[in-house]
Amino acid sequence: MALTALDLGFRGAAVGLALNLVIAGLTSSAHAQVMPGAANDGAAAAGPVFSDTGPDAASYGAAAGFPVGTRTTSSQLENLVGSYSHFGEIFSSRQVRRATTPWLFKRAAEPAISYKFGSEQRSIADYLGHNPTTGLLIAKDDTILYEHYQYARTDRDRFLSQSMAKTITSMLIGIAVSEGKIKSIDDPVSTYVPGLAEAEYGKTSIRDLLHMSSGVAFSEIYDGQDDIARLARDLFIEPGKNPVTSVAQFNTRATPPGTKWHYASVETEILGLVLRSATGQPVADYLHDRVWDAIGAEADAAWAVDSTGQEIAFCCFNATLRDYARLGRLLAHDGAWEGRQLIPRQWVLDATTVRPADGHLAPGTATSYFGYGYQVWLLPGEQRRFALLGIRGQIILVDPTTKLVMVHTAVRNQPSEPRAYAETLALWFAVLGQLGR
Repeated sequence: MALTALDLGFRGAAVGLALNLVIAGLTSSAHAQVMPGAANDGAAAAGPVFSDTGPDAASYGAAAGFPVGTRTTSSQLENLVGSYSHFGEIFSSRQVRRATTPWLFKRAAEPAISYKFGSEQRSIADYLGHNPTTGLLIAKDDTILYEHYQYARTDRDRFLSQSMAKTITSMLIGIAVSEGKIKSIDDPVSTYVPGLAEAEYGKTSIRDLLHMSSGVAFSEIYDGQDDIARLARDLFIEPGKNPVTSVAQFNTRATPPGTKWHYASVETEILGLVLRSATGQPVADYLHDRVWDAIGAEADAAWAVDSTGQEIAFCCFNATLRDYARLGRLLAHDGAWEGRQLIPRQWVLDATTVRPADGHLAPGTATSYFGYGYQVWLLPGEQRRFALLGIRGQIILVDPTTKLVMVHTAVRNQPSEPRAYAETLALWFAVLGQLGR
């Protein structure tokens, strides 16, 4: 199977390069206009809004009902809508059971949001009209303000996270540390995965993997011949290869650990192996027991697994839009949920802040726009804001100060479209400018 059938990872550096071209227009709240109480061109919304179509719907397979495709055809354009909302059925996955008692969001009338992008003033309807967004949800703390779906997707569909799953993995590492299952993130990986004792990754600290600063060479350029393609073939193609054996093949130390940021999905895969070993249970089960049930997830989720039953930690978690919003709300509250601390607060703060000693992770240095924390992208500026990002437009944006969260799922034709990400951020800053009061 070619990597293009999986679309794994997220090429942050490429996106960061182009974001600087439009950043001047993103941070001015004067460009945003929000009129509370307006929705659907004047009608108040009591719930999610659904559309059977979307931009370029014919090319995305509308006539065939947005087909799902197969393992080998899932990334073909006409199958993207279907495969990105049924990935957990195409590929072997472990269920993450819904909460015993669902926690429900409140709702408010939709605001009419506009934003400036380049020289144009655009509405949120304009955004949906020319971006292949499958779902868009905006919430402020416990209240949903906006929830729209396109391409015949609904609030029951489980959307593929792609590399947003990396942040989930890192938060579970934090919980395992708090429980003493992982003694220290300065421990070498081999402490928990003895099979990597002789490999460079085995000699690397968990902290450096969290920061994607191991110094081990790994190519992720999405040409079908790179290291991420090799890793994906090992993990997704049956009968598959043991994941410890697979990650051990990447064994050249290019730079000293902890000195240079370099995006490498293999490093999250190793974090998943550490989690499985340290906790003694599957990663998906650990997620359910520590987070998913506690935040009142309303739907079952699914996490893709390899042939050995190991969760593919760098991608491929699948959940509904509102459950992603619950996860975003948990992070907006620095790991607390209704007064209960699920993820240690200090861990979330450390995960979303660059220490002075880690200047190579700062926004503008790690990439020309984003910085990087513990498997989470950091936005520039004085306010602490961060994002979970996945290829083709999967995004959860979080502002802890205002408790605003924006969840965005999409099926962008090109895996990394810098200008499209820039427009999503323009919309986000408009939301912050007016709804963050």
